[in-house]
Amino acid sequence: MSEHLHTALSLAAHGVPVLPLRVGKVPFGNCPACARNVCGGRPNMKTPGPCTCPHPCHGWAAASTDPNVVNSPARRRAWREAAGVAYHPGGAGLTVVDLDDADAIAWARASLPATRTVSTTRGEHWLYRGAMQGANAVRPGVDIKSTMAYARWLGPGTGTVTALPDVVRALTVKEPAPARPASVTVPTAGGGECPHRTATYLDRGIAMAEQRITEAREAVHATVYRTFLAVLSTHGRCGCLTEAHTARLFTAAQAKGESPRHCTDAWTNALTTLGLNHG
Repeated sequence: MSEHLHTALSLAAHGVPVLPLRVGKVPFGNCPACARNVCGGRPNMKTPGPCTCPHPCHGWAAASTDPNVVNSPARRRAWREAAGVAYHPGGAGLTVVDLDDADAIAWARASLPATRTVSTTRGEHWLYRGAMQGANAVRPGVDIKSTMAYARWLGPGTGTVTALPDVVRALTVKEPAPARPASVTVPTAGGGECPHRTATYLDRGIAMAEQRITEAREAVHATVYRTFLAVLSTHGRCGCLTEAHTARLFTAAQAKGESPRHCTDAWTNALTTLGLNHG
């Protein structure tokens, strides 16, 4: 038994769906019968189909926790040639925040709650308990891997896995249609001290949000909305945001060409998305 297959069977025994990776950190290609997806695809893919191919076809959808499937004769050749092990985070009830560089790691440390981390070749994987729709390039150097995705197994990592926070879910949320408020004054989510974050943490988070808006090179509307949503996801419920904080964010957005009305629209939509807009 190869080392990769041994690792895969151990993970499968703990409820983690696994599949082999070939050289290049990619899944094995489809077998001839499944080429170009003529078989219809596996039933758990985005477009369900009748395929029950025993080979490791269809990428992440081939991940399994069944030891009889993982160690089947149809997959043993792939395991002999495998260059690594992958797993389906969503199938294990996990979300992986894939941080590709030092800047992305710095952003995560300033903006996300601590959780289990795994070192990668270029950065880190941050693992959270809970599944969501995955997406690539949600911000510079950051991918989300969960449902309909695979991640490389690079070891158990360190730290305690914590619950998937709203700030991560917000990264993949598309901006809804504008909700026109009656005025364009800068609204605020509340006042007072944050019971779970320090003032330094909040100030740094606001500074990171300003930087994210300032450095946006395209899709400025969406960047502004998602930044507002991320800030409110972290601090909107605890009431630590003041009008001075929101004014800083609005100023950064307007410096990128956003109108005061669009800033207010984006903020109001973010409040509504999170259930914080109570009229």
